[in-house]
Amino acid sequence: MSFIRTGLRELGLKVRRQRTRMALRHVKRQLQRSEIYLGREGTAQAASFPEVRNEIVALKKLEQEQKEVAMRITQIEVAVKQIEAERTENARGQDEAISKLETEKKPILQRRDDAKNAATICERELASVESRLQANDLADRELLKQLSALQAQAPPPADLDTRIAALAGKRARLPQERAEIVRAREGSAEACRQATQKLATAEEELSAAERNITRVRERFEATDRALAEKVRTQQDALRDARAQHQTVEERKNPAYLNIGRHLATRGIAPPNAPHLLHDVLRHRQSVQRHNDHREQLSVLSAQIDKQELRKFYFVIASILVLLAIVLPLVFHSPPKREWLPRETDAILSLNAERFDRDDLPKKWRNEDFWLQTWPGLIGAASQIPRLRIPGDAARVTRALTTVENSPPREFLLLEARGNVSTVVRTIAEDKQFERRTISGLPVWQQSDFSIARVGPKTLAVGMPDGVDELVRVRLGLEADLQITGEFFDRYQALDPETTLRLISRDPPGLTRAFHPIFPRELLDSAQLLGLGVSLQTPAKARLLLRLPSENAASDLAKNIHDDPQRWLRIEQSDLPLFASPPEINRQHADLEIRFIIPENSARLLLQRIAKTDMPPPATAAN
Repeated sequence: MSFIRTGLRELGLKVRRQRTRMALRHVKRQLQRSEIYLGREGTAQAASFPEVRNEIVALKKLEQEQKEVAMRITQIEVAVKQIEAERTENARGQDEAISKLETEKKPILQRRDDAKNAATICERELASVESRLQANDLADRELLKQLSALQAQAPPPADLDTRIAALAGKRARLPQERAEIVRAREGSAEACRQATQKLATAEEELSAAERNITRVRERFEATDRALAEKVRTQQDALRDARAQHQTVEERKNPAYLNIGRHLATRGIAPPNAPHLLHDVLRHRQSVQRHNDHREQLSVLSAQIDKQELRKFYFVIASILVLLAIVLPLVFHSPPKREWLPRETDAILSLNAERFDRDDLPKKWRNEDFWLQTWPGLIGAASQIPRLRIPGDAARVTRALTTVENSPPREFLLLEARGNVSTVVRTIAEDKQFERRTISGLPVWQQSDFSIARVGPKTLAVGMPDGVDELVRVRLGLEADLQITGEFFDRYQALDPETTLRLISRDPPGLTRAFHPIFPRELLDSAQLLGLGVSLQTPAKARLLLRLPSENAASDLAKNIHDDPQRWLRIEQSDLPLFASPPEINRQHADLEIRFIIPENSARLLLQRIAKTDMPPPATAAN
């Protein structure tokens, strides 16, 4: 295994070389900056050295160019200030001109308002005169109508002449009044015409004043826009000039760098900044130290045996390839597996921890009924040596086949709370057990009882053929039962809350695995059946059913609601499964029924599952 040490050593050297390389780049940058600073401050001292004469000449040219650029920057800044001053003056002139025009506009606006008021008054007076003229005409027509009516009366009234004379007198006054009204109307019309002319003149003057204000404002705004455009142009030029100034400054760095290196080599420091020479020398020492360290690492790496290094790389590559193959298989494996054979039709899962804690098992623990029922519930798991159930067990899972016309088979898995190494060691040391292997996995057999370890905390126990098949399923030699689908997911969700779980994909076949539990007609109507029971006080249960169709589910839900005594009872018994009306929920073709189980019914239910119930059938004694 020396090649592994060699490979790890080479990896360590690679890491150290990379870190040294990064540190070397950093200190080189620091050295370059310090040499540039030294050259910038020590240009005057370097003028007497012919070795850097070219750099001095280049610096003078660049400084001259920089001065020209700086002068151009100054000119542009002055131009920008002048343009800004012009914009300010333009804005002030605009305010003054607009204020003057607004002042001139005020009397025109006042005259327009006066003319408008006068025209309104004239129109109102003319309308009044017109109404008086219409009233005069109406009065004349009314008097004429009265006169005609008076003359048409038969026999004529006694005072006919007097009344006719009165009406005629009134009519005689109307023409004179009408003439006066007509003259008044003509005067009002003339006054209205003159007022309208004055209003039109005032409106024209006001419109001219407003147009003048708009024209002046537009002229000043156009001037401001032109000045703003000039400012933007100058600012762009200023930005370019500053960028050029910075570029020229950066072009001076190579000359400063050469001057600084020459001064540092000769040990000459500028009088105004002697610390710069010390910085350059310190950074040079740091660079030299890192270079030496890198060379040492290279020498150590060159001394490594290349053959062993190739072996190490080959092993690492092989491991990576294997991981690339294995990890996808691990992460894509179904998360919910019981490692049971595919032909499993029913599963009975006992939560041993809940059996150890729940109220009813504690109450029954010392009764003869429980001493007979518990071994029947856990089956062959009771024969495992050095393992107390439920004290040392977490779960007991029994899988059964219920195919018609074939003997039922049972597969039992026990999951312990801790490691089962002690149990396995005890069995291995027991001479009564015969050891054999299936594809490398040991199986111990004693007459008609076998046991095998199929997981860190899991044991397969039972008949030899059943244990052998569980081992082959666990090794992947035979297909396993994958619990998937919405109905099974809901069943798995019962596990944290329930003490006992029972599920079957062949409900009528449950009668071949256990003593009768549910009514036959309920089993015949369901395609899947799941039962979860919690043995706290009171005992609670959830019954899950999948029906062939939604209509069948709806009908069954209605029947159970109307007659729960018929559907929710223990077969061949008068004991009901519910103590209060059940709660029924339907989702498509699935039914979920919740109910509280009476204690006597819970006893009989466990006895039927354990096949320890005694005839005659129990009576309703809840």
